[in-house]
Amino acid sequence: MEIKQTSKLDQIYQDARSIRKAVFVNEQGIDEALEFDGTDAQATHYVAYGNHRPVATARVTLTEAGVHIQRVATLKNFRHRGYAKCLLETILAAPQYAAFSRFYLGAQESAKGFYETLGFKQFGQPFQEVGIQHINMARPR
Repeated sequence: MEIKQTSKLDQIYQDARSIRKAVFVNEQGIDEALEFDGTDAQATHYVAYGNHRPVATARVTLTEAGVHIQRVATLKNFRHRGYAKCLLETILAAPQYAAFSRFYLGAQESAKGFYETLGFKQFGQPFQEVGIQHINMARPR
């Protein structure tokens, strides 16, 4: 497995975009205009490659609240193989985020257990986003 990152709208970003479209738009039925919300240019995009094929992605933005992880997705045929976990472990250990005290995300409720294995804990009340139940989760650096 290889993990690449970019802050540009280049080929790595296009790979991330194709994964997000397959998972969120095609599989989960999220409106493409909501998935591609116009903020990708302000994010760092991570892509995990298996056998040189893009299989998992996440994006990161930096806010006053910490390192915001978003758009975590793995292609259906590559789930439960450790790609997303490795991708997130890379983000959590990245030296460029050392000055931040916490990582946080809005997880689809069905993924709560996955994020808990990485040290995230739920805070606040569940909420609906794009028609899917979500929860806020965070973990200290």
